[in-house]
Amino acid sequence: MNRRSFFEKSMLVAGGFMIAPMYISCNNDDDMEISIPDLSTDNFFEGVASFDPTDSKVIIWTRFTPDTGSSNITINWQIALDQNFDDVLRSGEFVTGADRDYTVAIDVQELPSNSKFYYRFFDLGTQTTSVIGETITLPASGDTVTDVKLAVCSCANFAAGLFNVYGAMANSEADVIVHLGDYIYEYGEGEYGTNENTVALDRVHNPANEIISLTDYRARYKQYRSDAQLQLVHQKKPFICVWDDHEVTNDAYKDGAENHQDSEGSYETRKQTAIQVYSEFLPLRSTDPSKIYRSFDFGSVLSLHMLDTRIIGRDKQLSYDDFFSPTTGLDAVAFQAALQDPSRTLLGSEQLSWLSGAVSASNANWQVLGQQVLMGKMFMPAELLILIGTLVAEIGALGSATPETALAFQTALTDLTAIKSRLLAGDPTLTPEEIARVQTVIPYNLDAWDGYFIEREQLFAMLGGKKTVCLAGDTHNAWYSKLKDVSGKEIGVEFATSSVSSPGFEGFLGVDANQTVGFQQALALLIDDLQYMDATQRGFLQVTFSSSSSEAQWNFINTIAAENYTVTVGETVSYS
Repeated sequence: MNRRSFFEKSMLVAGGFMIAPMYISCNNDDDMEISIPDLSTDNFFEGVASFDPTDSKVIIWTRFTPDTGSSNITINWQIALDQNFDDVLRSGEFVTGADRDYTVAIDVQELPSNSKFYYRFFDLGTQTTSVIGETITLPASGDTVTDVKLAVCSCANFAAGLFNVYGAMANSEADVIVHLGDYIYEYGEGEYGTNENTVALDRVHNPANEIISLTDYRARYKQYRSDAQLQLVHQKKPFICVWDDHEVTNDAYKDGAENHQDSEGSYETRKQTAIQVYSEFLPLRSTDPSKIYRSFDFGSVLSLHMLDTRIIGRDKQLSYDDFFSPTTGLDAVAFQAALQDPSRTLLGSEQLSWLSGAVSASNANWQVLGQQVLMGKMFMPAELLILIGTLVAEIGALGSATPETALAFQTALTDLTAIKSRLLAGDPTLTPEEIARVQTVIPYNLDAWDGYFIEREQLFAMLGGKKTVCLAGDTHNAWYSKLKDVSGKEIGVEFATSSVSSPGFEGFLGVDANQTVGFQQALALLIDDLQYMDATQRGFLQVTFSSSSSEAQWNFINTIAAENYTVTVGETVSYS
């Protein structure tokens, strides 16, 4: 086709998955001479967005709501170098319909590198237009670039509160938004994320049930995309996205999930449905929607490798419950054997091989991993982790921890930090029993890389000699850790973002922010590779890369319960 190249208008099928196709627009397309009248902004209720920028391409997106049940709608689009659209680079038409929930995605190619663009969509039939979106192309290898700014976020639960973090990101200096997943949550009305402000803020999940069907997932995405601040950040910044678990359901792995029951039908069908809708609302440049791992080069400054640590390759998570007996306690031998099983994988062999090739081929100054779960070692004193488990169980069953458990937790925290401080100071009076209390450590989160020990070591070996930064989300808390292999060699660092709205440790431990400060300081002392954490605040991470250094800045907002908010910097860390 000499006018424009594009995928089939019908839904593409790849490996049993449905994917919403994109038109591919090149610079030899026939630009359409269209006079744009004054149009209303009705019908484009979900705003606009752009995704997956490269040095010559970017995907532009919108959704149109027809006035009637029309089977197909022709949407016009334009991309220009100026906000007035006096210098239109490309324009065209896109036919959308109910088979893709009236979403529109165009992969605009052969654009100039390191440039800013403006784009819009319109429907002449209803005399309606979208808002004007802003986007960029990335620098090419020969472009002069001083620095690259990434704003990193994850975990936006609509019911938990307002998306003020997205508003702050829209107004940030970031070049690109890196979203590390949990863009939506699957839970129903009154379930996880719901709090005392949910109803008053009009944040009750729609549909009211846990989402399972195609209609359910589409309705949930449309609810999230109705949020004004999420629309604003999409309008102002291009996104590079990967999913985590809640885009399907909680604690997903390659062939199951914690939050999927047999009564809800086939998990594989549910997963395929979730991936189809993801591709409709968060398009990415892939012909196989099950494979979202891909790389982006920001000139010679950095290569960003986006990974899937959740769905495509992950073996089922280990659980301490499977190795614990009320009479004999933890079967440490069996647990260690399972933890060090070389066949267990988080990425899968195909993705790991792809990553090895991508890292080896990159000549950028920085190798940056954009992925979901914590990679740093979070080995916590075993007695403290057991008490945390008891606290969480009591809060879940009773609404609060018993006074006895709360006191035991605070006492252990005080004792362990005192012992660790004395140990680091070389106190010769410490007893073997005291030393054992702080050196008997186990991983706190088996859903993270700590539960996939052998593959992490393989990854660290692959990254050896490269300047590496790992970005993570998932936990709803902010973290900064050194990445060290089993021999203690430093491989790089991990910067992990807090959440957009999902509760952090304070939501699980049932303690207020002031009490949590002591907990944060204690963990940073007790966990060897952990350098910093914040367990109470919602926010985003901005990382600035130059050719020689990187700087991470954790930005926090003061509320998700009111529209007026302030942004503060919680911590700034430099790494070179």
